[in-house]
Amino acid sequence: MTDTAPDRRALADRLEKAGVLTTPQWRAAVEAVPRELFLNPGVFLPMDGGRWRPVRAVGANPAEWGRIAYSDQSLTTQLDGYLTADQAGDLVTGVPTSSSTTPVSVVGMIENLDVEEGHQVLEIGTGTGYSSALMCHRLGEDNVTTVEVDPTVAARADAALETAGFSTWTVTGDGLLGHPHRAPYHRVIAACAVRRIPHTWIRQTRPGGIILATVGSWPYGAGLAKVTVGEDGTAEGRITDRSSFMQARSQAAVPVSGDLSARTAYADSERATKVPPVVLEEWMPAFLAQLAAPGVQFVRAATSDGTQLLYVFDPERESFAEFTADGDGWTVRQGGPVALWDDIERALTAWQDAGSPDITAVRLRITADSHTYWIDDDPALRWQHRLARPPAQSRAS
Repeated sequence: MTDTAPDRRALADRLEKAGVLTTPQWRAAVEAVPRELFLNPGVFLPMDGGRWRPVRAVGANPAEWGRIAYSDQSLTTQLDGYLTADQAGDLVTGVPTSSSTTPVSVVGMIENLDVEEGHQVLEIGTGTGYSSALMCHRLGEDNVTTVEVDPTVAARADAALETAGFSTWTVTGDGLLGHPHRAPYHRVIAACAVRRIPHTWIRQTRPGGIILATVGSWPYGAGLAKVTVGEDGTAEGRITDRSSFMQARSQAAVPVSGDLSARTAYADSERATKVPPVVLEEWMPAFLAQLAAPGVQFVRAATSDGTQLLYVFDPERESFAEFTADGDGWTVRQGGPVALWDDIERALTAWQDAGSPDITAVRLRITADSHTYWIDDDPALRWQHRLARPPAQSRAS
């Protein structure tokens, strides 16, 4: 094995220069933990045409492997829920289902966790185990519990952690349930995106503890939420930054496909849009769309003559909005029980009227019954996602 200590120091230098590595304890962890140990049996590098080139750890050119391991990019380690680089041929296609997240994101999140000596941390989504190892180095292996839903991914991470010298608490299971057997925790950190922060994580966190998780289901429209748990079992905080992680597997949306014309055959209304739907290709509008209409998917398509079509679908509520370009503007057709674009457009208009604040202006409060998001004190920029129906009003006999 090539000595990668110089690569680790160079990585720490870059992270410090980028402003994400700020404390000596985390710098010591970055310099000590060999990232390459957590990339076995190999990685997939993106190529043109949606294909992937497998690079196997065993037999790789040491110089190339070192460049890959300490590059400033996410490294895909599994495709389609099973395929690893040692099992692949020359070029393959597939959807990434496990990866080693870019060091900037990993280190930025753990710095943002505000840990102190003696803190117990629960990590959701072990992945390769690299971030687990950094936390073990910083806090001690007995203070880190990490949960991974994929048994084979968990086994590889556990082996890598042992090789790195950390016999920590690795658990195979549904991270959305946390791990109550070692609760309560001072900190909870999620290395996957969730539609909302599960209340079970709040129940497993000490009062005053912090939960850090990416909320949202659009890969380019999610936010990093940082909330503090209160004595009353609620949690409150804000969105601290943009964030992009693979979705928790049990929450991964099935892409809308098939006959889109059948899905949009029966419209209840048709009008010109006040806001062009192409704004949903931008990060903050995409995040707002999910606040205004939870569960929606944004779909791009084209007709046989090349006409661009955009859609918003909510398959669970059997609702849709279909957009067609109309000169310099757009026309929207809506159908189903929910007028999706009305809700989204209202949020986008209010946001624009407020000066288009950044995602960091969003605050949130979580209770056992609901998740509430808001920007400033504008009632048009307030969204409540209820988990339970309000108690039925008593009726006079």
